[in-house]
Amino acid sequence: MRQKRAKQYRKLMALYSMSFGFRQPYQVLVDSMICSEAISSKVDLVKRLEDVLQGNVKPMITQCCIEELYLQGSALQPAVDLAKSFERRKCNHREAIQGDECLLNVVGETNKHRYVIASQSNPLRQKLRLIPAVPLVHINRSVTVLEPPSDATLKQKERIEETRQHADEPETQLIANITAGPSNEGVIAAPSEPLVRKRKAPRGPNPLSVKKRRVDATKPAGAKKAQDGHKAKILKEIAPKSDGEKEVDGQEGAQITGHKRKRRRKHGLDGKGEEGGGGDEED
Repeated sequence: MRQKRAKQYRKLMALYSMSFGFRQPYQVLVDSMICSEAISSKVDLVKRLEDVLQGNVKPMITQCCIEELYLQGSALQPAVDLAKSFERRKCNHREAIQGDECLLNVVGETNKHRYVIASQSNPLRQKLRLIPAVPLVHINRSVTVLEPPSDATLKQKERIEETRQHADEPETQLIANITAGPSNEGVIAAPSEPLVRKRKAPRGPNPLSVKKRRVDATKPAGAKKAQDGHKAKILKEIAPKSDGEKEVDGQEGAQITGHKRKRRRKHGLDGKGEEGGGGDEED
């Protein structure tokens, strides 16, 4: 298949998918005439349908169409075998009727089951063009062709698009209730005064980002106070002492050892500029 034709068919199937809900695998209803045409033209019908519809397909056939092939004799036995390989679609006809009428009854007036019709019958295709959303496929000189959408299909597509642009009946009723005012039941009236936002107070620091105090769990609470007192005592002993404190310490040391200790008298200048007399005296 040429690239230009494949692109055109892809757009057509996108139209059917978006507007009418066609989904893969596409259900393709075939008739007896297209089966015999595929055998005579030596065409792989399933592969051609997948190429034309640009997706997976599920070929189906009715019992009435198979009966038509039986009536044509043993010369069309390959066509019968091809038709039997497809899925059987129940048409609910107790006695076999003509294939065209059977397919028209299966499609119905709206094609609610979203069938794609593959048929070589020209009268059948003319009747199906009057029904919206029915893709039609036929074989023309061993070339499988997907027909463009009919006028009924295009009109139905425009109606669907127009209804999508407008609100539905429940939405219209809801809008009418809101615009009518607060007197209607089930409608909450809008506040007359604008809402004032309250400013939030400043928050404290994040407790996860604050460094926690280190607590020694091995020591009791009283041990810490005793340790602090011991440190203060050591610092007091290390601190430099005054002269009076030194003399008192010397006297205490002399009393402890039992020896007399000489006291050195301070040398200095008196008020007249003369040295103070006296040498060392013993206590």
